[in-house]
Amino acid sequence: MGATQHIDDQVEWDMVLKNTQVVVVDFYADWCGPCKMIGPHFERLADEYAKPKKMAFVKVNTEKGSIGQMYGVRSLPTFKVFHKGTVIETVTGANPAALAGAIVKASKLVQGGGNAEVFGNRGQTLGGSGSSGSALARMNFDPASIINHIITIIGLYLVSFFSSDAYRSAKNSSFNIENKPQNTRVVNGNAVRPGATAPPPKPKTFKTLADLSSDVSIAASRQHRAECRGIAQLQSLHQRTVLSSRRNPVAARLFSTSRRLNSEETSTEAAQSSEDIEKVVRDAKQRFRDTLPKDYLNEAEYRLYERLYGPPLRETTPEDVGIPEHADIGRSNPEGEGILLRELDGGEFEEISYEVAQQAVEEGENVENFVIQKEPGYIDIVARSDRERIALEQLQKDFETAKKAQDEAPLEPDEVEEDDGLLDGIEGDSSWVSENYPTYQHTSTGEERRFHPYTLEARFHDSPVEILLPQERLVKPLQSLLARTHLNHVKSAAESAFGGRGLPTSPVTPFGLRNGHMGGIGLPPDTKHMTEIEADAFLAAYVPGAYASVLATLREARKRIGSDWIQSRLKNNGPGLSVLDAGAGGAGLVAWEQLLQTEWDLLAEKGKVRGDKIPGKKTVVVGSDRLRGRLKTFLDNTTFLPRLPDYMHSGAMKSGQHLDSGSEPQKRKSYDVIIASHLFLKEKQDHYRQAILNNLWTLLNPDGGVLIVIEKAHPRGFEAVAHVRDTLIKQFLLPQSGENPMSPEDFNPGYHRELEAGRILAPCTNHGPCPMYPEPGKSKGRKDYCHFSQRFVRPGFYSKLVGKASHNQGEVEFSYVAIQKGVQSGEHKDGKAMAEEAFRGYEQAEEKPDMRTLPRIVLPPIKRKGHVTLDTCTPEGKLERWTVPKSFSKVAYHDARKSRWGDLWALGAKTRVMRSARTGSGVDTEKQRNIAAKKAQREAAREGLGTDWQIKTRPGRGNSRARRQEDLIRELMQNERDSEKEMDAEFEEELAELEREDEVERRSRR
Repeated sequence: MGATQHIDDQVEWDMVLKNTQVVVVDFYADWCGPCKMIGPHFERLADEYAKPKKMAFVKVNTEKGSIGQMYGVRSLPTFKVFHKGTVIETVTGANPAALAGAIVKASKLVQGGGNAEVFGNRGQTLGGSGSSGSALARMNFDPASIINHIITIIGLYLVSFFSSDAYRSAKNSSFNIENKPQNTRVVNGNAVRPGATAPPPKPKTFKTLADLSSDVSIAASRQHRAECRGIAQLQSLHQRTVLSSRRNPVAARLFSTSRRLNSEETSTEAAQSSEDIEKVVRDAKQRFRDTLPKDYLNEAEYRLYERLYGPPLRETTPEDVGIPEHADIGRSNPEGEGILLRELDGGEFEEISYEVAQQAVEEGENVENFVIQKEPGYIDIVARSDRERIALEQLQKDFETAKKAQDEAPLEPDEVEEDDGLLDGIEGDSSWVSENYPTYQHTSTGEERRFHPYTLEARFHDSPVEILLPQERLVKPLQSLLARTHLNHVKSAAESAFGGRGLPTSPVTPFGLRNGHMGGIGLPPDTKHMTEIEADAFLAAYVPGAYASVLATLREARKRIGSDWIQSRLKNNGPGLSVLDAGAGGAGLVAWEQLLQTEWDLLAEKGKVRGDKIPGKKTVVVGSDRLRGRLKTFLDNTTFLPRLPDYMHSGAMKSGQHLDSGSEPQKRKSYDVIIASHLFLKEKQDHYRQAILNNLWTLLNPDGGVLIVIEKAHPRGFEAVAHVRDTLIKQFLLPQSGENPMSPEDFNPGYHRELEAGRILAPCTNHGPCPMYPEPGKSKGRKDYCHFSQRFVRPGFYSKLVGKASHNQGEVEFSYVAIQKGVQSGEHKDGKAMAEEAFRGYEQAEEKPDMRTLPRIVLPPIKRKGHVTLDTCTPEGKLERWTVPKSFSKVAYHDARKSRWGDLWALGAKTRVMRSARTGSGVDTEKQRNIAAKKAQREAAREGLGTDWQIKTRPGRGNSRARRQEDLIRELMQNERDSEKEMDAEFEEELAELEREDEVERRSRR
């Protein structure tokens, strides 16, 4: 790369040190940001000063080889200057000015100067800049030259002798041959007129102490000074532009998406060539990535930018260009302070700070005509044009202003930052996420008087039916994260990830798009790689619906299991409960926090707990680093896992090693609650689903752990949940009677799993086969499937994302099952008897019924005048239609009219009728198997692979090509069989003839 050499080998390094007089080394690492920042500056200096066998520039990667350790490199980047194999100077950190100064001084060693001449401070020398020997060597010993030198020395002596300020008089005297012939003003050795033209270089014959102290810094920043010329004028021009934009609010804009109404800019655009416009646009994309600063591109440039890269995501922030990380570069030394290196007796160097004398500007001089030299900072290094410099400086000012305001008046923890209004009324505004979200819902009162207590306890939904997303824990963090990105970008990414307009493959499927979209989630949270915009789209489109579905299932499981299970782990400084969110993307943890907070508040009212910190552990499975970074902003004290822990493959192996942990097995984790949301439907093969279920079951606490499986509400989603339920009942759980159906003699650990205690909490009230899933497998044309719904109040950003900004009522439908491990239902009862008791009703019952033995309403109730029809799934495992007329019971009739889909029913009915489930035609039926077998036989016949042609097939219709091929193959095979039969007959005749001849021969011998 240019004049630099990359060396990692010790032998090559020794050769470079031996054959090169001066070596400048850059010790760096690939992960080092400042190293990458100052790398181009090092390359430019190498191109300027590198000379073969005299001065070499080398880059050494400290992570490769031991060269960096040999020289004690402990911070990156580090630059070392070697002269004849000895380190003579070291520069630590990304300091361009110090690096340039060291290289300039090192270049003088190549020109013939010694270490002491270059790096030492030998004092003031009048008439020359080096030692006397070097000065004499450069003199021209002719008579005219000797006379001129004598006159110069005498003139300088007389001017200094008769002046009160000998230093100033000698320096400004006409006898000083170092003065330029032009009338150039020098202020402190650091200021020149922008329009001045430098004369041809002459040998220096006058050297003062001030010159000696500033000579190095002037030479080091010579290139930087040329780039910095005119910055003051550009800044004033930028200020005038900002003032004009304030006077004309129509022209003011945040992004470059609006049109400018400036005639001067229009003429500038016309003067730009297409190559210039393309270069500006590509430089803007390279510098600012997917963002743009305000007022950066004109109309023509923005049109090209939008055509090449699309609209910018948002306005550029200081963090996007690394200003906070490199704000201190170029500010290490105070103003008016310089540093010199002085050689010590042992050959080492020490830094000496000195104050540079400030020279006042004479009266009448215009300060703006001077360009003050300054040490280059981060912006000076990275800016490639004046336009970039102005934009970066404005971002740096914004950063400094915000930092100063934060230091002077820090926000209180509960204080909310106010919107500054900068983003209002433009295309890239963030108002799409800043709408107010309701914090209170009206709760119906007096329900205890109007409804039977068993009806209230059996409800699936609470009052009110709609749930609110937690404002502080979920809505505001999502609004804050999404405010950085434009609505159009998030919407486009969400539609691309979740199946198009309306987001049909998100947890919430619109009513008009429920047909035809029977796949899994489009963008699950365990996706390993997500872009920035995909992570924002996941938060906006996935989290709200996932939270509503998980909260509804957790709430129902808590009702059926009871509050004691949770409260017993919280009381008396208990350890709390551990929960694993495997598929809800953090929404499950927020829902669990809301449920847990309710139980904690109940215990706090009774004085059984103290404080606000709820014990417990939270874990979430997130595959993408970008999504993980966003979730960390509002998921506190949470463990993030890239995938599910797999203990199924960490057991003892024949070799004694474990696949996941070597010779020692992994320490197994155990969770009290596992939320498996949308994990099974995305797997197409049954054995993959079986592997996930095995893994989840091993992670579940055997002492009362709860597993909740949730999928989308369509036939394929229901089949995935039903498959999990069916597998658990048949392969994992003991019957509710507690008796193992398999005898110890028949049990084979290689094929059978040891059954464990457990029970189904919801939604099923039976532990037998599901009446809607009589046969395992995918069914075609399924009409009836078990699913439920939950309404929620949409946040403003979600409503705009799905294209219904004015409608904030959302509804998510889902299928689920909740299972508890290690706990039996207690006394076993016959399902038929429980169904009979529920049909009679518990309105006048003295003993409270077990809610897990009641039928569940699996479809919306049919309400007619005088009666209500309820489609129920009974504890017997059958679908029945119960009718509750007004004549049966006024209380039951009233509650039936107010019942909802998903509720349990405890008040009985007058009549009931069996109802068959419309399960469609499954692929595992005998008819389907016969059809598949015939298709396979025909395919084999077409390819000529079959041997048994006695297939009973009906005659083909028409004269199709396939039929003709089958007939031809059948005829060929038949001809082959006929020829084989003829050959066999001939062979048998020959054998018979031979036998007859042998018999005749034997008889003749006798």
